[in-house]
Amino acid sequence: MSDTPLAPDRLDRKRCCLVVVDLQERFRDLIVGMDGVLNATGRLVQFCRQLEIPVLVTEHYPRGLGVTVPEVRELFRPFTALEKIHFSCWGNKGFREALAKTGRDQILLCGIEAHVCIYQTAADLLRDGKQVALATDAVSSCSVANRDLGLKRMAELGVQSMGAQMIMFEILHRAGTDDFKAVSPLLK
Repeated sequence: MSDTPLAPDRLDRKRCCLVVVDLQERFRDLIVGMDGVLNATGRLVQFCRQLEIPVLVTEHYPRGLGVTVPEVRELFRPFTALEKIHFSCWGNKGFREALAKTGRDQILLCGIEAHVCIYQTAADLLRDGKQVALATDAVSSCSVANRDLGLKRMAELGVQSMGAQMIMFEILHRAGTDDFKAVSPLLK
């Protein structure tokens, strides 16, 4: 018997759901590389919406931390966010219900902060039997050290570390399709 772990299932658009965690105004100037996080997140949101992959957006205590940044809000008509006070999205009953309604078991995570809300959400999703893929270029924290620590710990737990472009290409599986042509500007 081999000690090599089995590769996780290939990402499948019929099984995926994108979860955008806490990209709120109050954090804009505190997060390392926030512009890059917002750019990669925007591309992922547009990609998922084009391919009819469900997208859930959370806001952590918006009365105190502000609402989702306009760069994300403007990608939805209408925009709806799931309010939470638990660091893990999984701690919020509304989130669990919304995710269950999607019927999806492959969860794509992006947002902030890598070592708190993203890490705790990923761990809880894994405990519930979900496959979790992290868009590492769409995730950050208030410091590089905390971002790196969060990414390291999630990798130890079995979270797939991928970039937004890598996720998109894996979901597409091949070039030359109508879907590929429709989303090709987002792949650059």
